[in-house]
Amino acid sequence: MAIYAIGDVQGCYDELIQLLDTINYKQDSDQLWFTGDLVNRGPKSLQTLRFIRDLGDNAVVVLGNHDLHLLATAYDHRKPGRKDTLDELLSAPDHDELIEWLRNRPLIHVDNDLGLVMVHAGIHPDWSIEKAQSLAHEVESILRSNKHIAFYQHMYGDKPRKWSEKLYSWPRLRYITNILTRLRYCDENGRSSMNPKGAPGTQPEGLIPWFELKNRRSKDAHILFGHWSTLALNPEREYHNVYPLDTGCLWGGKLTAMRIDRQPFETFQVNCPEAQKPKPPAAARKKVSSA
Repeated sequence: MAIYAIGDVQGCYDELIQLLDTINYKQDSDQLWFTGDLVNRGPKSLQTLRFIRDLGDNAVVVLGNHDLHLLATAYDHRKPGRKDTLDELLSAPDHDELIEWLRNRPLIHVDNDLGLVMVHAGIHPDWSIEKAQSLAHEVESILRSNKHIAFYQHMYGDKPRKWSEKLYSWPRLRYITNILTRLRYCDENGRSSMNPKGAPGTQPEGLIPWFELKNRRSKDAHILFGHWSTLALNPEREYHNVYPLDTGCLWGGKLTAMRIDRQPFETFQVNCPEAQKPKPPAAARKKVSSA
């Protein structure tokens, strides 16, 4: 059995299938880890979500910010954004089942046998892996409960920017979610900044990639993540035990898989044409049941 971690797909289904052909993926035995952002902006979110859901236990998925945005949109809290490509998915006859499956995915995955952690964006420098798991479970328990719709109503926003154990209620859950699904930069005191999206070297003065903070408590853990397409894999860069796997497929870059069940890790990539704008939906978007 082989295990591969795959960066953000974001609805680029054709490229995903091409990548699986490249690695000679065996659906009856191999396992695929996905760093989140399965959907949105790319042209085939519906096909992507169906395919990964149907892999069953052979797929390990953590939620990304676009996946959470889909949930908020599906349950009619958030109107689709101008660049969203979710209408086909939300109008599909099986959209209820797909959304329910997605809502039950975790925010972090830890495999002690492999010594690996997977998260969509990052881990706060003050958090150990065990702490990150505990905080992720706080959000996951809300997502899987009848309070999940209220969560979407409070999920958006960049504040608070500083972690404190005194945070409570929706600000606490929003902060945890932002760190795990949106983090790129923070200052030396751990104050997060969600706006800069460029590669290291382009950020405002005083900001540092989250994984470069010297006193980061998770520095000894090996962490797989996506989200940061402008970071990309670079053999000349020191990544401090982290492996960025979003290589910008959506933007005409590459879709990346890394074999993680043996050392050294081996990387596979396919080229991706820039995603095309989808055609206007033929049917009106359906509202997902809140049951």
